Amino acid sequence: MFEGESITQLIGNFGFPIIVTIYLLYRFENKIESLENALRDLEEVVRLSSGKKKRREKHE
Repeated sequence: MFEGESITQLIGNFGFPIIVTIYLLYRFENKIESLENALRDLEEVVRLSSGKKKRREKHE
């Protein structure tokens, strides 16, 4: 993401807290995308199982 020299320039210009925030946001982006995908998959499973349950109730 960043090269060694550019990191020191960024820290000097913007300060340590801002650089740490940018780094953490970059790192967590993939994890957030994975959670979004897992929630979509869970929604699909719930929708499918709910549909099967309704069909079983109609047959009884």
